[in-house]
Amino acid sequence: MNTWPGKPTPLGATWDGDGVNFAVFSGSAEAVELCLFSEDGVEERINVGAKTDQVWHCYLPGAKPGQRYGYRVHGEYAPEKGLRFNSSKLLIDPYTRATTGVIRWSDDLYGYEVTSTLNDRVPSLADNAVSVPKCVIIDPRFDWERDKRPCTEFHKTVIYECHVRGMTMRHPGVPSALRGRYLGLSSPAMLEYFQRLGITAVELLPVHQHVVDRHLAVRGLNNYWGYNTIGYFAPDARFASSGGGAQVTEFKTMVKQLHAAGIEVILDVVYNHTGEGNHEGPTLSMKGIDNAAYYRLEPNDRRLYTDFTGTGNSLNMRHPRTVQLVMDSLRYWANEMHVDGFRFDLAPTLARESNEFERGSAFFDVIQQDPAFADVKLIAEPWDVAPGGYQMGNFPERWSEWNGQYRDAVRRFWRGERGTVPETASRIAGSSDVFSGSNRGTYASLNFVTAHDGFTLRDLVSYEQKWNDANGEYSADGTNDNLSRNWGVEGETDDDVIVQKRFRLMRSFLATLAFSQGVPMLSHGDEFARTQLGNNNAYAQDNEITWLNWELSAAQQELLNFTRRVIAIRQAHPALRRKHFFSGTTSATTGKKDVAWIHPDGNELEDVDWRDTDLRVLGMLMDGTATDERDERGALVVGQTLLLLMNAGDTPVPFTLPAPGAWMIIVDTACNALARTSEQVQLEPHALMLLSLGT
Repeated sequence: MNTWPGKPTPLGATWDGDGVNFAVFSGSAEAVELCLFSEDGVEERINVGAKTDQVWHCYLPGAKPGQRYGYRVHGEYAPEKGLRFNSSKLLIDPYTRATTGVIRWSDDLYGYEVTSTLNDRVPSLADNAVSVPKCVIIDPRFDWERDKRPCTEFHKTVIYECHVRGMTMRHPGVPSALRGRYLGLSSPAMLEYFQRLGITAVELLPVHQHVVDRHLAVRGLNNYWGYNTIGYFAPDARFASSGGGAQVTEFKTMVKQLHAAGIEVILDVVYNHTGEGNHEGPTLSMKGIDNAAYYRLEPNDRRLYTDFTGTGNSLNMRHPRTVQLVMDSLRYWANEMHVDGFRFDLAPTLARESNEFERGSAFFDVIQQDPAFADVKLIAEPWDVAPGGYQMGNFPERWSEWNGQYRDAVRRFWRGERGTVPETASRIAGSSDVFSGSNRGTYASLNFVTAHDGFTLRDLVSYEQKWNDANGEYSADGTNDNLSRNWGVEGETDDDVIVQKRFRLMRSFLATLAFSQGVPMLSHGDEFARTQLGNNNAYAQDNEITWLNWELSAAQQELLNFTRRVIAIRQAHPALRRKHFFSGTTSATTGKKDVAWIHPDGNELEDVDWRDTDLRVLGMLMDGTATDERDERGALVVGQTLLLLMNAGDTPVPFTLPAPGAWMIIVDTACNALARTSEQVQLEPHALMLLSLGT
């Protein structure tokens, strides 16, 4: 085939209407071959002769979208030096926009002789071309039809964490051909569901092309969650209704349709590691292109990988080309795919230029100044598995963080633990003790009770131990520290008293989440009490364990209606979604505190009350005039004064209301009836009330 030198930028395979420019970085390679594949698998190899600033490049006039390709990279195979070049291995372009085919696990995928007694020191000469997915050149053109990001303010955001496949596989309103697909998630039935629920953003579990681990594949399981990326620019083909690059168009269509419904799209992204694993893992992409540049290697033995993630490898964020890879990927998804935000899995790993987490790392600096991310939401999972890995509260401005302390405090409170009132108060008020020192507002605290990893909400009140047998790991996987309570019977039961208690607690959890300061995140299906039958690590279950069952019982439908109502209440009351933290001080203008903590006797809690470990009741009085929200004209938005009451004890508690006036019970998780009262209410066990003060 006729080739031209081409250009070193942009990296990846770029179609310009006349041909395709190919560019791939490798600082230590001796030669690079571009491999083109016909639809029947015939391979043609082309020497990439041009090299500029460690980027190998060429241009193929006449090449078109749909063309399949990969690379073979020549160089020294010396693991002890950190070099793992092996031209017998076809490699996936780190910048490919789409892939086709799936990994067919065999020993050919490994760069070394698996059966050798010398471990990974002997290179494998077996060709892997039939076993590895092929890259696909795409046509980037797409009619966005004036697509506009919703740009929901963070303090008004309600996030719904969900899985593209699991959401729709069993939904009767989604056409069967679209179930489990991008287009199914944005089908009319799902758009209506999201809008009625009241959420403002979907946070999608990983949609980057990923690797199904060999140990799962041989057992007939799947990496359902997808936290094993192999293509940082490629939408996962398993969520597309057809191949050949259609996943790109279908992903864009999904985003456009969600935006038209006013819903933002946030991606859960995994830039901390890849699916190539450690020194015993396969050679699929970056390991064979420039291993020492892309991965952190142990300084005393460069054959081994530094593992901050517990997955076998960590990306080398000290190398400028690796930082570029991450930033180019983020810009692509923000600019070309129109996504609205990112949740960074094991985020501290990205800021480890040394072995320590560094708030002033290059990654934070680069992303902070880049105009591409000015209106993009940035969310951190603020921990990894390395020493010093728990970094909650230490991320810079503009970052929100998964608040694991909120999750644990709320769980402990509602399961009735002693001495939990002081921390629960801090958490529902926005966790200023954790975040206020970083010059951020309440948006810094992303609150959640459950997420994809762990029990569902229903299982949280139904199981006291995990039941992960279906994973085939003898239930050794998944955490043992669930802070759950089954309320008398392990698992499902027909005992109506226990069932009613569990649904009351689920309502109390959901209302607590909706009425807490910070950004609430709801895990998909919790709004109608879905169960995973006690599996708290369902990462490998691509089946009815994880797929949402939309055939709801009467009790589940009532819970769904309740969830819709508490989300609507949150959005209607500025006091529940403040931008800034409460001060707890008395205003010179109104003579009132913006927040006060109330004892059941109607008075403010005193020091002796905060130290009372038997206290399981808490009142939170939020003054409606202490607002920090402004309308379009800049005027302060004054809302109603609200009183949040919570009783985690086992007995009813009479609660004297702290101010005269006409109080309206807006929410009572013990029942659905609304009632007026003047001086006192009875707060039932395991129940939450929200009251508003009339004028």
